This record gives sequence, C-alpha cells and structure tokens, in this order.
Amino acid sequence: MSGEEEPRSYYVGVDVGTGSVRAALVDQRGVLLAFADQPIKKWEPQFNHHEQSSEDIWAACCVVTKKVVQGIDLNQIRGLGFDATCSLVVLDKQFRPLPVNHEGDSHRNVIMWLDHRAVSQVHRINETKHSVLQYVGGMMSVEMQAPKLLWLKENLRETCWDKAGHFFDLPDFLSWKATGVTARSLCSLVCKWTYSAEKGWDDSFWKMIGLEDFVADNYNKIGNQVLPPGTSLGSGLTPEAAKELGLRPGVPVAASLIDAHAGGLGVIGADVRGHGLICEGQPVTSRLAVICGTSSCHMGISKDPIFVPGVWGPYFSAMVPGFWLNEGGQSVTGKLIDHLVQGHPAFPELQAKATARCQSIYAYLNSHLDLIKKAEPVGFLTVDLHVWPDFHGNRSPLADLTLKGMVTGLKLSQDLDDLAILYLATVQAIAFGTRFIIEAMEAAGHSISTLFLCGGLSKNPLFVQMHADITGMSVVLSKEVESVLVGAAILGACASGDFTSVQVSAEPLNVSVLERKEQHGLLFLDEK
Repeated sequence: MSGEEEPRSYYVGVDVGTGSVRAALVDQRGVLLAFADQPIKKWEPQFNHHEQSSEDIWAACCVVTKKVVQGIDLNQIRGLGFDATCSLVVLDKQFRPLPVNHEGDSHRNVIMWLDHRAVSQVHRINETKHSVLQYVGGMMSVEMQAPKLLWLKENLRETCWDKAGHFFDLPDFLSWKATGVTARSLCSLVCKWTYSAEKGWDDSFWKMIGLEDFVADNYNKIGNQVLPPGTSLGSGLTPEAAKELGLRPGVPVAASLIDAHAGGLGVIGADVRGHGLICEGQPVTSRLAVICGTSSCHMGISKDPIFVPGVWGPYFSAMVPGFWLNEGGQSVTGKLIDHLVQGHPAFPELQAKATARCQSIYAYLNSHLDLIKKAEPVGFLTVDLHVWPDFHGNRSPLADLTLKGMVTGLKLSQDLDDLAILYLATVQAIAFGTRFIIEAMEAAGHSISTLFLCGGLSKNPLFVQMHADITGMSVVLSKEVESVLVGAAILGACASGDFTSVQVSAEPLNVSVLERKEQHGLLFLDEK
C-alpha cells in the first residue's frame, strides 16, 4: 500500500460462523491484507435449543468491516460478499425480530443451524417419502429449515408464526440488511429449503407437510426471487448500511453463500501445478473440499447428478456454477473435541501448562503426544481406546439424528497422558467419519483422489495428519488459511463486475499447497 504502487482494487468478505463474525480485506490477486473478528452471543434455553440474535450478528458485522477497511481509500473497495451458517432468521412484516422461543424474547430471533428441536417434525416429513427428499440423500436433516418452520407453526403460533413476514437463511438476511433486496441466494434455498434450480418450489411438498401457507402467498415469506451466488443485488449498499459498515453507499453486494460453500469455493479450484500431486492431471471433480470448524462439511462436485444415500444433494450450481454438489457432513467436530477435552479431569492442568508455555491447549496436546509415543507412530497410542463421534447424531452417511456418541477402552487413569490419548482418539474418530463419507460417495459414483482442507481445524497439524493417514489420500492446504473469507471475497469480486463469473473470479484467488509425502508408512505434510 506504498505510494509507489498502482491503485489496487479491494474486496471485503464477511463470514458469520457459529461463535464469531470475521471479516477480511482481499485484493484482486487474492491476497488477504487485513483481518478482524468479533464474538457473537449464543443462547441455549433448553437442551438442543440453540438461538442467536440477528441484531447482535449484524452489529458484529459492522464492527469487523470497519476494522478491516481502516486507512483504505473507500473508493477502491469494489465489492462486498457475505457467507454465514445456515441458521433461520425470523422477522415480522415490518422486518422486526420475532421470538423463536417460549420465553417471548424477540431479541433471540434466530434458530441456529445446530438446533435439534424439530425431531418430531423431521420424522413426519421423512415419513412422507416425498420426491424432493431424494435431493437430500433420501432423508431430510433436523438441521434443515422445513422442520424448523413446522416447529414454529406448531409451537409458537401466536407469538411468532402468525406475525411472521419473512423467514431468511442467515446468509440471505445479511445481503438483505446490506441492500434492502429480499432476493435469496440459490445456494441457501437449494441446499436447505428444497428449492430446485431447475423447477423452483414444489407446491405439493409444502402442502403435504402442513406448510401450505407458503404456497398461498406465492412463497413471498421464504423467497420467490432467487439469484445465483455472486450476483450483484439491487443498487448495492444502502446509505444506512454503508454508514453502519464504514463503507460508501452503492458498493456492489453479492448474493451470498452458506459458510461451508464459501470455504469450498475458496479451495476447490486451487492451482496445484508443480507439486507432484495426483490431482494435478485430474478434473476438479476428483477433489473433495473438507471445511472443518465447529462441524465439518465434505463438498464434492460432479458434471452429472450423483445420488448418494445419506449425503445431501445433488444440488445444481449451489457452489460452483454448472456443477452438481454433494455435501456430506459431521454435525459436531470442533465442538466434539472441545467437549471431550474440556470435560476431562486433567483439563485444568492442561490449561495451566499450555498457558505457562504460551501455547494453545491443542498445540500443547500435540507436543505432549509426541513426548509419550514410544518407537511406534503417534497413531498407535489409541490401540485400546476408541471413540464413536456421533454425540449430536450422524448427519452423513447414516442420516440418523438419534445416534449417540461412545468411548470404549476407558481405564481408571485420569492424568494428562489419558487426556491426550482421548483427544487423539477423538480426532481419529472424526477422520474415520470422513473416510466413511468418502466411501459412500465413491460407491455412488464419485471418484475422489485428494482432500482440500480449510477452516479452523485445518490449522491443527494432528487433525490434518490423521485425515491423511486414515483416508490414505493426499491432503492439500492453502497458504492462505482463511479460505472461507477468501470465498466470501470472491463473491464481492464477482458482484463488482471486475470478474465475469464466480469461476473466473476464483482463479486469481487460488493459493498454493502443502503436499503429502510418505515416511515410515505415515503421511507427513511439508510446505512447498
């Protein structure tokens, strides 16, 4: 940004995760120049009820965006893109928040993606065997929007349902808040709402499950204008939103993406030439993007639709234009690791020792595992300890929300060694879950050779290593670790008109890789 440089074009990406909002300033080469994050509030009024506030989330978006554009000539900011978790936002006819809870607290107007309150509703939806279900792996998940909407109608009729004017997926709420345009992203509606890119809404489905209300008003409340991700919305930022975000009015704003899909977009097209990877001479359909944070999503694309039992999709153009998307997933991964580590009796000792070394608890655990391993590789420490990781049900490929987690091989010891080995077994269990998903996808017709990891857990070398070992596949990491934010910025670049499509705008934003090599029968990652 020195005076000698030519004027640059900049794009802002905003990513709303489960526990925080993050923003990045990215230039036209895909280089991330500034980063900021801000925590957001979560409520759990009862077990499996998880709620947030759209006002709190928007306020956090404003804080982080102002931070990343500080000191930048605002005329050089060419586009803005949002991604977010697929949580459900409820507003009244005047766009004011409505309560999604029995307490009547309208501030809490978001049912989070991981909320499992609608178990009865999703069971009844799946019993219909309606044809739209074949596009979600044959079974709808309790984490999708239709069961949550039905729950609201059956449980909060007077305080919420009857007053509701708008039901937004969170990524679409953000683009509406920025532009005043209520158009929905094809990504959200296809992946979480049963919309078809080719046929639109299926009236018979909504009537069959008891939500004929939407059909009667021509889907006005859930979206009847649907646009591909990256499409420029309306006249760009409204003056009010521009003031709140610290940007100029009229900046182009893109139709949004779900967070995992933004991560997939940010990594799946990476330029891997010169690294000797098997996928270099293979089509992009040989790559599986794994976006791993609180949960993990496994994104594979294909030229023709592939129906995988227990895996969501196929969804046309939901992530990469012109390709069908299949989306496997594990409902809790990062959250599961935290749960098991923080619940162990040795956790206070771990915290104290990690703090004394100025390390994160996971960096400390990784080094501790290296200390306690004997002559054999670290993976063999868990030969007698096994974790079944479905503590929040199984999303893919079993599609069974009733499944529970399990640990087998426990002893009476409760020391730090014991905690470290439990942590390792949990990471391995998650990697075996990924292998289980890959095997289901390949049995249905996918051909996958390489994993492209991004998200918070991809910064953990042990997590990455176990995925390489257990799947037997090369794992590619981008030099730019914030791939989800890069994906959001790609949307802004596309909306700006500087690039002709999401695919073309993704190309200059590609990043280099880490490559697998074999040593002692294990796979190690060396930066190139």
